[in-house]
Amino acid sequence: MEQMKKEIKIIVERHSEGYVAYPIGLKGVVVGEGNTYEEALADVKSAIKFHIETFGEEDIETEDIMETFVAEVVV
Repeated sequence: MEQMKKEIKIIVERHSEGYVAYPIGLKGVVVGEGNTYEEALADVKSAIKFHIETFGEEDIETEDIMETFVAEVVV
């Protein structure tokens, strides 16, 4: 049985040592890394597929996300 394709929003951060990418709306910790933006996206996509195969699609909550914001606070 083929899985339905889902659109998942990804945050990509650029750091001095490379890129880090992680999904929004997916329960659990899923992170991708790479030396380039494209490598980080490919790595997180692979990690998301593995997460879904392992834990199932019920961990995806993308339908409830209406908007995504990036905010900054001082702690």
